[in-house]
Amino acid sequence: MQTTEILGKLKDLQEVLAEKYRIEAKMEELPKSLSGSLESLEQFKKEYIEKNAEFETEKEKLTALKADLAEAEKEREAGEKGMDNISTHREYELLDKQITEAQEHETEIRKEIQKEEKLIAEMEDSLKDSLQLIQSTESEVNENKSSLDSEIESYKKEISELEVKEADLSEGIDGETIIKFQRIIKRNKEGLVAVRGNVCSGCHMILPAQFANEVRKNEKILFCPYCSRILTYEETEDESEYYSMDEAGSLSDLDDEDLIEDDEDLIEDDEDQDSSDMKSMGYDE
Repeated sequence: MQTTEILGKLKDLQEVLAEKYRIEAKMEELPKSLSGSLESLEQFKKEYIEKNAEFETEKEKLTALKADLAEAEKEREAGEKGMDNISTHREYELLDKQITEAQEHETEIRKEIQKEEKLIAEMEDSLKDSLQLIQSTESEVNENKSSLDSEIESYKKEISELEVKEADLSEGIDGETIIKFQRIIKRNKEGLVAVRGNVCSGCHMILPAQFANEVRKNEKILFCPYCSRILTYEETEDESEYYSMDEAGSLSDLDDEDLIEDDEDLIEDDEDQDSSDMKSMGYDE
């Protein structure tokens, strides 16, 4: 397969891969939109459990107050009945004091009961509101999950169709080139860039003139030694920017393995690269 044909297929493949990776990224983001609602739902449930525990505690407190009220009433009633059997003024004073204290205690308990009943009524309303919030959130989560599942299925179908195109466009191209190209697209979204004069339009680094000439000849697939993108040559109006062969030296020592390393070792858009980088490949400035 001619280099021109390969580059044409890579150009089409670039669009397919970029769209595929864009959809895959959206698929990864989709569950995050649901996770927020799920977290809220769990928080609402936790708060409801805590509120309900407090509600039960207050109900027990109210039950105890009602029991105390019953005892206070019995004590008061016993004192009032005892009035019929007193024979001395001293007995009357003692019994009257007992009745008065019982009445006061009874009044205090009744006030506490009223406060407790009001609090319990408010807590009960709050629990109802919390329960409604939980139910509405659950309904929303279920709807979103259903919509999410449908959307994911749609994306999977799109990806499947793109993978068919990817396989078709990749046919006849060296497997290593495809793998490198896929990695570049995934990272930069643009894996095929032009060389204008002797400058890579992807990373804007100046390339050695001989290497730029090799790109211009279009005899084989070449990768930028700086950003690792695949290079094509684009004529410019001012070819005077082009370095002479004597000024640039040679790229005879630069092979494909030198052009692409692991992602973490790639140099991207470093406009301050000093001349030592070129010397490491056997070139002088």
